[in-house]
Amino acid sequence: MMKTNLTPLLIGLLALTLAACGEMAKLPVSAGTGSQPALPAPVRNVIPTVNIAPAKGWAVGASPLAAPGTRVAAFAGGLDHPRWLYVLPNGDVLVAETNAPPKPDDAQGVRGWVMGKVMKRAGARVPSANRITLLRDGDGDGVAEFRSVLLEGLNSPFGMALVGNDLYVANSDAVLRFPYTAGDTRITVPGTKVVDLPAGTINHHWTKNLIASRDGSKLYVTVGSNSNVAERGMAAEEGRAAIWEVDIKTGAHRVFASGLRNPNGLAWEPASGALWTVVNERDELGSDLVPDYLTSVRAGAFYGWPYSYYGQHVDERVSPPHPELVASAIAPDYAIGPHTGSLGLASSAGTTLPATFANGMFIGQHGSWNRNPHSGYQVIFVPFAKGKPSGAPPVEVLTGFLSKDGEAYGRPVGVALDNRGALLVADDVGNVIWRVSAR
Repeated sequence: MMKTNLTPLLIGLLALTLAACGEMAKLPVSAGTGSQPALPAPVRNVIPTVNIAPAKGWAVGASPLAAPGTRVAAFAGGLDHPRWLYVLPNGDVLVAETNAPPKPDDAQGVRGWVMGKVMKRAGARVPSANRITLLRDGDGDGVAEFRSVLLEGLNSPFGMALVGNDLYVANSDAVLRFPYTAGDTRITVPGTKVVDLPAGTINHHWTKNLIASRDGSKLYVTVGSNSNVAERGMAAEEGRAAIWEVDIKTGAHRVFASGLRNPNGLAWEPASGALWTVVNERDELGSDLVPDYLTSVRAGAFYGWPYSYYGQHVDERVSPPHPELVASAIAPDYAIGPHTGSLGLASSAGTTLPATFANGMFIGQHGSWNRNPHSGYQVIFVPFAKGKPSGAPPVEVLTGFLSKDGEAYGRPVGVALDNRGALLVADDVGNVIWRVSAR
């Protein structure tokens, strides 16, 4: 029997798939940014645009480029896929070293195989460390000289929040509560489950973030969709594409807002007291659609997914349609560019960065695979006035994450202000926490 070496064939198939679609953006990212973004006609291809930035990592001594009037330095390095950040009241910084859990039914067939290879090139297929590490800058020089594993043995942890003496952690499948005392560097007590979260063997958007209400009585938890545009049917989307409101004491929960394809970052806006989020919108409608967005979150509101995007723009791929629900869809407040992979969100309240950054929101843009040329791969700032985006264009805070050849030195994810008002940025390809401070 003649033996066939399939490896070259598979590599050829991957190369063909990556190069097969010549579709490119016709508009700059800025056109898909702001309160009135351009929304051109959808582009439908048999093979979607695939344009990933292969993970390269930083050379020794290299770093991103910081905005004028600021500087950037490594707060901590040598981490294992750091994705999310939380700053404790005593200044200790928690970082979730995490990646996707096993989800065997999320990548079926040739298409799934190809996408798995693409994500591996982007550095997104490393095993999850499943831990939360504590970093401490005891001498105040902007570099963490102490680190300790605070929690381990978790299940793809992401969001964190401290309420009183309880530390809440959002695993990919549940919210857990752990006892915490100020100064703790290690927690060995098993967590208490507060509420189960949608998960399973697909768990397409696995990252679950959370934020506590101002009075500490509730948690707001993000749960992304189980697909791109409900191609697995709406039964697979039960409780997903939503932000949950969870009672801390009882675990009772309700869907607070829905139709949000993949919400991640959460922040309270200090002037209005409103909850805000950043959302990854849908793929495979062309390089210019659909803009990711920043929006306030209204109780009971529906934001369109999967039936429509950016308000009431119908997605013809979704069957059966739901015109009555589309008629109720709310347009988000502010677009932040198509396929930017916007994940991290932090209010600038309390920052010591220059006055340009005094009032608004910092956003970590991880970058995406479905736009040519690349978009995202930076940290931006959206200026606010009177509790809303002011209308001014975003300000680039941290750039230089891509090489001239389109390789990724790093990819920004979570953002947070430290206890001295500097901006911390988790870089899950560079395995670094960057610190942006005033010059």
